Amino acid sequence: MGLDFLENGADFEAAISATGFGRFHFCLLAVTGLIYANTAIGITIVSFVLPAATCDFRMTSADKGWLTAAPMLGMVLGSYFWGSLADTKGRRVVLISTLLIDGIIGIVSSFVQILSVFMACRFVNGFCIAGAMGLVFPYLGEFQATKYREKILCWMEIFWTLGVILLPLIAWGIIPITGIRIESGGFSYDSWNWFVAACGVPSLLLGFWLFAFPESPKFMMEVGDYDDALNCLKFIYKQNTGDDPDNYPIKTLKEKVRTVSVASQNSQKSVRSLSMRKPKDLKRLFGEIWVQTKALCKPPYLKYTIITCLLQFGLTTSYYTLMIWFPELFNRYEEFEQRFPNTSASVCDVSGIVIDEGSEDPFDCLKTIDKNVYMHTLIVGLACIPTSLWLPLFVHKLGAKFILIFSLFLAGVVTVSLYYVQTSTQNLVLSCIFEALTSLAISLLFCVLVDLFPTNLRVMAAALSLTAGRGGGLIGNLSFGYLIDINCIVPIVVFASFLFISALLCFLLPKTGQEALD
Repeated sequence: MGLDFLENGADFEAAISATGFGRFHFCLLAVTGLIYANTAIGITIVSFVLPAATCDFRMTSADKGWLTAAPMLGMVLGSYFWGSLADTKGRRVVLISTLLIDGIIGIVSSFVQILSVFMACRFVNGFCIAGAMGLVFPYLGEFQATKYREKILCWMEIFWTLGVILLPLIAWGIIPITGIRIESGGFSYDSWNWFVAACGVPSLLLGFWLFAFPESPKFMMEVGDYDDALNCLKFIYKQNTGDDPDNYPIKTLKEKVRTVSVASQNSQKSVRSLSMRKPKDLKRLFGEIWVQTKALCKPPYLKYTIITCLLQFGLTTSYYTLMIWFPELFNRYEEFEQRFPNTSASVCDVSGIVIDEGSEDPFDCLKTIDKNVYMHTLIVGLACIPTSLWLPLFVHKLGAKFILIFSLFLAGVVTVSLYYVQTSTQNLVLSCIFEALTSLAISLLFCVLVDLFPTNLRVMAAALSLTAGRGGGLIGNLSFGYLIDINCIVPIVVFASFLFISALLCFLLPKTGQEALD
C-alpha cells in the first residue's frame, strides 16, 4: 500500500487496515456473535413452548401451526422495515432498538394468558428478531479489512450453534421444574412461562452492551459523516493498539460521490440526522428508502436480488419449519415408543397414530415433556459444532459458493431420507445432519450477501432476502401444522425440492471474499 493517502485522504480499506486487528474486533465479534446466538434462541423458542403450553392454551395441531407462524409473519414485515431504517439511520441504533423491544416484549409475553395475545407478542418478537438477524452480519463485516472479513463472518456460525445448544439447556433447566406454578383466580404462571421470560433477558443485556460500540465507519463514510467516521477509526485504533488516538496514521478520509440517493447528494444534511418526528425530514427519509429499493430492482443488482431472495425462500422454508417442529416430532416419537415398545414406524406413521390414540387427552394435560426430547434437541445442536469450527478454517480454500452448493444438496437428500426412518434414533441422526448443513448454509448466505451489495444497499438487500425467506417460513409452518396429522409426505417432498433448487441457484453466484467492500 502506497503513502498517497497521507496527502489525498484514505479510502475505507486503507483506513480500517491502519487500525490494526485486535481487542476491538474480538469484542465486536463477541457481542455480534451473541446477538446472532440470541436470534437462534428467539426464533426456535416456540419449539419448546408448543409441547409445554399445549394444555394451558388448549392448542390443537392447527393452533400450533399458527403459533409457529406468528413470529415468521413478524419477520416477513420486520425485515424490510428495519433494513430500510438501517440503511438510512444507521446500523447501531437500529440494532439496539430491535434488541431492547424484543427483550421487553419477550418478558411481557410470559405473563399472557390468552393464546391470541401470546401469538401477537411472538409476532412482535419475530418483527424485532428479523431486524437483528439482518443487521448483525453487515454491521460486523463493515468493521473488517478484506483479508479478515470472510473468515470473521464465518466464525458467526459457531455462535448460532451456541444458541441452538443453549435453548434446550435453558428449557431442560426450567420447564421440568415442579412447584413453581403460580395460580391466582384465572391467572397461572407455570415453568414454561418462566422459560419464556428467561429467554427475553439476553436481548436486553445485549442491547445495553451495544451502547459501548460505535456506528459502522463504513456507513458513516457512505452518508458523508467523515469526521465521525475518522473519530470512530481513531477509537478502534486505540482499542486495538493501546496507543494515543492522535497517533492514528490517517488524518483525512477520501470523500466519494454520495450514493445513498439524489436527495442526499443535493443536501449538506446527513441522512442520519433526519428526525422521524418532523414531517419534512420524514418525507426525505422515505424518499431515501424508495430510491434504495428501486436500485435493488434494477441492473446491476437485480440479478443478485432475485437469486438471494429465492435462495432465502427455499432454504428458510425448509430449515425453520423442520427445526421448530423437531422437538414436537421427538415428543411424538417418545410417546409412540412408550405405547408400542420395540415397534418400528416412520415419522408420518408415528404422528398419525399418536393423534388417533390420544383422543382421551387431546391437550396433553396429563403428561410432561420426556427428558429425551431435551436431550435429542441438545444433541442436534452439539452436532453442529464440527461444521461450525470447520467452516472458517476452510472457507478460503474451498470457497463459500462450493460449500453452499454442497451443504444445500446434501440437506435435500437428508430431508428425503426423513420419510424412511423407522426409529427415533434414526430420526435423531438425520435431524443432526440436517441442522448442521442448513445452519451452515444460512450463515454462508449472509456472508455472501455482505460482498454482493454496496454499503448503501447492503442491509436492505439482506432485508429483502430475509423477507422472502420468512415468508417461506410462514407458509411452511402453517402448512406443516395442518399436514403433519393428515399427509406429512407432502411437506417433506416440498422442502427437499426447495433445497435442491436452492443448490442449483448457487451456481449463479460469483466468488466472494476476495475484494474490498464497495
